[in-house]
Amino acid sequence: MIKVRDIVFGRLQSPDLDLAEEFLTDFGMIRVERTADRLYMRGTDPEPFIHVTHLGEPRFIGLAFNARSEEDLRTVAASEGASDIEDLDEPGGGKRVRLTDPHGYQVEVVWGRKPVDPVDVSRFAVNTGAEKDLRAGELTRIGAGPSHVKRLGHAVIMTTDLRGGTNWYRENLGLVSSDEVYVEGDPNKVIATFNRVDAGPEYVDHHTFLCVDGDKVGLNHLAFEVQDIDDVFMGHAHLHSREKYDHIWGTGRHVLGSQVFDYWLDPWDRVHEHWTDSDRLNDRNPPNLVPAEEGFQSQWGEAVPERFIGHATP
Repeated sequence: MIKVRDIVFGRLQSPDLDLAEEFLTDFGMIRVERTADRLYMRGTDPEPFIHVTHLGEPRFIGLAFNARSEEDLRTVAASEGASDIEDLDEPGGGKRVRLTDPHGYQVEVVWGRKPVDPVDVSRFAVNTGAEKDLRAGELTRIGAGPSHVKRLGHAVIMTTDLRGGTNWYRENLGLVSSDEVYVEGDPNKVIATFNRVDAGPEYVDHHTFLCVDGDKVGLNHLAFEVQDIDDVFMGHAHLHSREKYDHIWGTGRHVLGSQVFDYWLDPWDRVHEHWTDSDRLNDRNPPNLVPAEEGFQSQWGEAVPERFIGHATP
């Protein structure tokens, strides 16, 4: 078993690349490259791309994770059902090994992608009750426009086999449990697993990959980190102003992970999340068992809507 470094991009398929690019640009990503049948988008962080759209009927193709070394890539290639090591003919280059998860989705383990220069996003200090003069004498004027997406932070898949799906990602990618959510009154009936990268003593995001129990299989959402809380709210205002996108949940602050969040549907009903301010955990943080009535609620903001809980796109 290897231990991946992080999640890095998702692959979707859409019938209209113009429409896909328009939404993703409004969402806060930057076009890297576009061909006749593919669209590559990046964030402000150094990853060469974080979102790929292939031309075709709408579907979720899969996810990619960074290996920690080329040796790890060879280890994955030697596992049952894995592809050979392949060259990535995409922005940033590098190599990959392809796996297929229990739901039939493609999982890529990548290594050696060449980073790009980060995009500078100037931010301002925030005056607080405890420190009122961090921005003394300066005026805050935030320009209207999209959020500034940094990176892909996590993904959520709905599954009809919660334990099998969760175990596959833990056993093949080295993910570990942060929290497991159970039905109130029955701790043995787990309905969601929050899994993070295992980096030992290094602090990492509270979750990188979730499995959620449901009556169908599909992508629940892709979640992208933005610069700060202002970026979440300004992105919300921009997407709302376009009067063409469906807002599904937010803004609010999660209980598990503590992120400030906002969720939107793309033109083919795939959920894309803006978030900021995740809890950060390491190997000194044990997994927790949490009742659904607590784990799925917001610390502030509206309660989770039913159409979000049951959402999954194949």
